[in-house]
Amino acid sequence: MPNNTLMPASEIDLASLIHIIRGTQVMLDSDLAALYQVETKRLNEAVKRNKERFPKQFMFQLSDDEYTHLRSQIATSSVASQYGGRRYNPFVFTEQGIAMLSAVLRSKIAIDVSIRIMDAFVKMRRFLINNQAFLSRLDQVELKQLETDRKLEQVFHHIASQTEVKQNIFFQGQIYDAFSFLIDLIQKAKKSIYLIDNYVDTHTLNILSKKNKDVEVTIFTAGKGRLSKQDIHTFNLQYPVLSVNKNTSFHDRFVILDEKEAYHIGASIKDAGKKCFGITKMEDKSLIESLIKQING
Repeated sequence: MPNNTLMPASEIDLASLIHIIRGTQVMLDSDLAALYQVETKRLNEAVKRNKERFPKQFMFQLSDDEYTHLRSQIATSSVASQYGGRRYNPFVFTEQGIAMLSAVLRSKIAIDVSIRIMDAFVKMRRFLINNQAFLSRLDQVELKQLETDRKLEQVFHHIASQTEVKQNIFFQGQIYDAFSFLIDLIQKAKKSIYLIDNYVDTHTLNILSKKNKDVEVTIFTAGKGRLSKQDIHTFNLQYPVLSVNKNTSFHDRFVILDEKEAYHIGASIKDAGKKCFGITKMEDKSLIESLIKQING
């Protein structure tokens, strides 16, 4: 078993750790273990204990040929040395498998890193789709060089910023896409975020923690979720400022950014991707003003 080198997700290019195998975007068990700051052995043991949660579409073991090809691709990589002393071929995890891993490991690091990985998967897929014609002309060596180029993340951000999506529907299981969309919304705010949601918990706070620095967050809720005073205090220690106000006037969920841009959300954001739901931007300014007046009244 290789010794994992801890790799803080904020300091590495996650896109360079995503590989396309059997036509699917996947990540290696050892890379995930390093990101989650656990041993590869512990990660795979947790998977074995929850085997029923990891069907073939969530994870699979590389064949000898696949492993040899992958090692040749990363031969010049700084992380290639991790894979030299393994006694068995590695397992790889798809998007769904990584989402399940964060639930199985049950650590704050796993949840936080999984959200970053979700974002990387979605942006990688978006990049490949939008540039399919160009990429089809590249051979495998050129494609790998493009994937591992640290400037790729800048390209992703540029592509994502060119088109504003005003509405979307996420179907059951699209956890990465839903979380990525919500995080993109949260990061649009420059001054304030109002969240109207009767069911909030620490998963809600994990999304809100991706806000820009100094953006103030106010949650209006009927208090039907599981959010304690200690959770709020812990959040404010690292991501100030958050306040939670009780309000029983609302049934639906809304997000209001900088008191001028609002979105109607069909489900609590903590459940993003678990069931089918939609998000729609509100275009009528008078409705947004009425909404703000209602919560401040």
